[in-house]
Amino acid sequence: MTDEAEHTGTHETGPAAGRRGPGAGGPAGWPARLHVVTGKGGTGKTTVAAALALALAGGGRRTLLVEVEGRQGIAQLFDTPPLPYEERHIADAPGGGEVRALAVDAEEALLEYLDLFYKLGRAGRALAKVGAVDFATTIAPGLRDVLLTGKVKEATTRSADGRRVYSAVVLDAPPTGRIGRFLNVTAETARLAKVGPIKSQSEGVAAVLRSPMTAVHVVTLLEEMPVQETSDAVMELATLGIPAGKVVINATRPPLLADGTPSQAELRRGLVAAGLPADRATVAGLHAEVRDHLTRQAIEESLRADLAELGRPLVELPLLPDGVDRAGLDLLAAALLSAR
Repeated sequence: MTDEAEHTGTHETGPAAGRRGPGAGGPAGWPARLHVVTGKGGTGKTTVAAALALALAGGGRRTLLVEVEGRQGIAQLFDTPPLPYEERHIADAPGGGEVRALAVDAEEALLEYLDLFYKLGRAGRALAKVGAVDFATTIAPGLRDVLLTGKVKEATTRSADGRRVYSAVVLDAPPTGRIGRFLNVTAETARLAKVGPIKSQSEGVAAVLRSPMTAVHVVTLLEEMPVQETSDAVMELATLGIPAGKVVINATRPPLLADGTPSQAELRRGLVAAGLPADRATVAGLHAEVRDHLTRQAIEESLRADLAELGRPLVELPLLPDGVDRAGLDLLAAALLSAR
């Protein structure tokens, strides 16, 4: 939560010094500076957040990818050691760009906060040793989210040498079931704290989260529960006055059939032409699989239409059949860049 570069490793030296600052503008279609990525568990929100950070770092930009849930998902994706409470370089992007990553720890954030506003220094570390920090965040659970979002806000607005340090910050946020409470806790705390640094800190974070600087993107699959949670999240964000961004439909598959169900005779002829077994049981089994596929395809189209009714831009990302590696992340990043 400090703007001093020495606390965050953001000195402009070496190759990074020549990278483009935020004044150069971000990729078309992604105008926000703080991109909050949420989604139901299992939809791939961490993967999408990582791909978005790579996409936004293209063209010589620098982005920061942040996680706040202590899962070390970013380190696993980029095959790096667990992330400390320190901004670390984790990837290069096309055109000389750079992605840094940060795992925000509530206790470390509180110690930083105490040092910044109350100059506790070693005394704050002593509090941590006797468990006072953990006690404070336990009896006031909202304080934990204030500290986490406060650190994200600080990184988003941080400047050095008259320029923003990061062109964009991408937050791998809590899932949709908790996203409204997580992002709105700063507004609640601002109402409870009448004066002092906590009030001003909370008000500052709440202002950033409700400004055009922020966009909350929701990741979903074409399945009933994720789509319902996506709809609920978009409506909750609207109620809270927090700007919703894009709806990202992850792991999509191209339709295999477009002209109805082929007959068993047509399937048999196709199998024979391909030199494959075409006995009655094989043909009947294949025919049943085709019907199931078309049924699933119709359900997905209906769910896609439900998502379109939310009025947010839709972005579709392909399924990665070989799993998520750096090549897969680059593929997803290119797809995100092509979105409008």
